[in-house]
Amino acid sequence: MGHGSSGLHSAPQALRQRIDRLVREIAKFGAVGGAGLLVNLLVFNLVRHVTDLQVVRASVIATVVAIVFNYVGFRYFTYRDRDKSRRTKELTLFLLFSVVGLVIENGVLYAATYGFGWDSPLQSNIFKFLGIGVATLFRFWSYRTWVFKTLPAKEAISDAESFLTEQRKGSPTEERPAPAAAGRRSA
Repeated sequence: MGHGSSGLHSAPQALRQRIDRLVREIAKFGAVGGAGLLVNLLVFNLVRHVTDLQVVRASVIATVVAIVFNYVGFRYFTYRDRDKSRRTKELTLFLLFSVVGLVIENGVLYAATYGFGWDSPLQSNIFKFLGIGVATLFRFWSYRTWVFKTLPAKEAISDAESFLTEQRKGSPTEERPAPAAAGRRSA
């Protein structure tokens, strides 16, 4: 047959591992984000009912409280295995992207409230929730891309270890590609 197990089985297995890691990351991000959403909405409604602040100002306060809550959750739960060597840079980028998310989130609420006049408590909560949803997509991309970076060396070691483990499982009589053919791709 001449295919060897490393070429046929390692690519789908590596892809499956990457997908599994992404699914776990999305689940953890969602858990922290869901808790942050509750914090955001609770603080928003509390501030609206206890004070006379305008709707967008109450929303900004709630978003800031949720940002602090989320940073702790992301750093110590979702991305606890990520690079921790540059905390000042990480926190600066987190705050920068969080402020952009704050503008997106509250921009939706502002447009609904002042652009369309939709400012009943129910409408405010709907558009607050919608703004959070749009901002969450941006935050997920920016946090994982720029803020909580993976450790390249750790990933490379993990991939190499799984490759070596897979090679050890193969039988010694199994046909393996020659070193010269290792760099070429077969069609």
